[in-house]
Amino acid sequence: MSYPHPKLYRLPLLCLLGLLLLLGRVCRAQEVPAAVQDSTLTDTTRQRFDDRVMDNLKKLSERKTIMGKLLKAVLVFDQVDEEVYGLDAELIQREYEKHTYKIVRRIDILSLDAFGYSINDTARVPQNILEKLGNSLHVKTGRGLIRNKLLFEKMEPLEPLALVESERLLRQTDYLLDARIIVNEETTTADSVDVFVITKDIFSLGGSGSFTPSSGRGRVTLRELNFLGQGHQTELSYRFGIDNAPRSWEAAGYYTIENIGRTYITADMAFVHKNYYKEKSAFLSRDFFATNTKYAGAAGASWIEERIMLPPTEEDTIPRYSNLAYNQQDVWLGRSFKFKTYYLGFEPRGRLIAGLRVINTNYSVIATENFQDNTLVMGSLGYSVRKYYKDRYLFGFGRTEDIPAGGLLSLTGGYENGDLRQRKYLGASLSMAKYAPTFGYLYGRASYDSFRREGEWEQGVVQLESLYFTRLYEWGNWKLRHFIWGRGTWGINRNPEELLSINNESGIRGFRSSLLRGSRRVALNYEANLYTPFSLFGFKLATVFFADVAWLSTGNKSIPFRDAPYRGYGIGFRFRNEYLSFSTIQFLISYYPQLPPNESINEFKIFESSRPYYDFRDFRFTRPGVAEFY
Repeated sequence: MSYPHPKLYRLPLLCLLGLLLLLGRVCRAQEVPAAVQDSTLTDTTRQRFDDRVMDNLKKLSERKTIMGKLLKAVLVFDQVDEEVYGLDAELIQREYEKHTYKIVRRIDILSLDAFGYSINDTARVPQNILEKLGNSLHVKTGRGLIRNKLLFEKMEPLEPLALVESERLLRQTDYLLDARIIVNEETTTADSVDVFVITKDIFSLGGSGSFTPSSGRGRVTLRELNFLGQGHQTELSYRFGIDNAPRSWEAAGYYTIENIGRTYITADMAFVHKNYYKEKSAFLSRDFFATNTKYAGAAGASWIEERIMLPPTEEDTIPRYSNLAYNQQDVWLGRSFKFKTYYLGFEPRGRLIAGLRVINTNYSVIATENFQDNTLVMGSLGYSVRKYYKDRYLFGFGRTEDIPAGGLLSLTGGYENGDLRQRKYLGASLSMAKYAPTFGYLYGRASYDSFRREGEWEQGVVQLESLYFTRLYEWGNWKLRHFIWGRGTWGINRNPEELLSINNESGIRGFRSSLLRGSRRVALNYEANLYTPFSLFGFKLATVFFADVAWLSTGNKSIPFRDAPYRGYGIGFRFRNEYLSFSTIQFLISYYPQLPPNESINEFKIFESSRPYYDFRDFRFTRPGVAEFY
């Protein structure tokens, strides 16, 4: 595989690939090894056609013509989809149980650079100058940083689940593409083991930007996920040429230090200076990162100024806003308890967890009389069962991905002591998920949260959610997966300024309305992802089709389904290079048959997006808090 330096990736070349596809100049840029293909799904006729097209294009690229040089520069001909070893259904592999409580005699760590190396074939090395140049511009992750991620130590007994949980934690690290932890069975004895850890970096320096010559507006973002190979993460963004705003520019900066002193404590700092949102914050946090984590917690402070939207009326043609400013101090602590087991080699996955949190909020500017200085004390009790599975082609383009399954039940109670009023808080939540390679993934969640004051429920919310994705369908080098997502949010006696929208991630992707707001919402989303064998400079291509439907109503006794839903349909392309820190790039064309009144919105829209529309919800216990309503 050959991947050039990121500076060579250019939008015109992406457009050229799209033109080649539209003209029928298709090519096959990678092969799936026969060992990992399902013979029952292989279309031999399609493969022979692909081979013929591929051979013809490769011969054209070898000619000393303009078209030949262009094809050779743009298309990757010999890219092979790596076989992933150990891609079993369940991550908690039974063969590791025989090593439980053995002494870890030796830990060898191999950290691979971003380009030209393979985690499954350690003999592979960079083959060309571009791969070597890319690696020279990247500082490889230090072995000490990788060692600090491991849940086991040299000359210490190996705890149950330590190997598989360490591998998962490494793989979910932002600056690592993949990880493998292997026990050397040849040197293993009855009481000791040698462990080999292999990790592969991504090219951690990235960014994005845009510029519109006609208006002079633009945006620049720079991101480093692994500063000097030490795991520090920085992000700087700057917007300029903004019209109809107090300032023509906006800036934001974020800095993160993870796993300080091998404690899994993370430091997060943020400075945001936008026209209608300002934030200064600093937090130290530690979550229940592994199944057997005993303690979690956080402490920090934030200073925020923002502008919130006021309830629109039927006569409004422009939105009305009010300002809000406050500072907040937040502290919480959690403790997990595991149940006794008399099976020495088995670690129970279930945990009983208790948490306590204190939030103090002081307002300097209030938008309405519903905001008050207050201290909120909250406690929660939960039961969590967590396990993980491995799969591919979910949110990535072939890398190993961890799928959370299990269940989480939590009960929350609290008391708010405010300057103007005091009230209680009650909440309950239940979520479950199941995964099977032949079935796919099914997730469901239901929750109810509300304040109670003087015998009345207020600022309550009922939430229902379900996510399903099918198994991966394969036809030769083509792969298809379907996603279905359903969500319902019902407000109960919410304050007038607390409003829901169906904009973009909240309901219909690409949709943007300033006035369409409500207190109850139901959204259904469907998406089909077709992963193609095409590749451009290491950016793999997938085609996307989506259909979104959303209902929105206002009032505490309203029913969203009484009115016609808003809808959105679209198609597009998705690009991603797993070896770079760039987000997934999407170009979508959408159509909205129904539009809200009093607003000028186009029925058709072309937009780009770098955020995934779906995501997994882990079953780790989190800090108790007031349910979000947005």
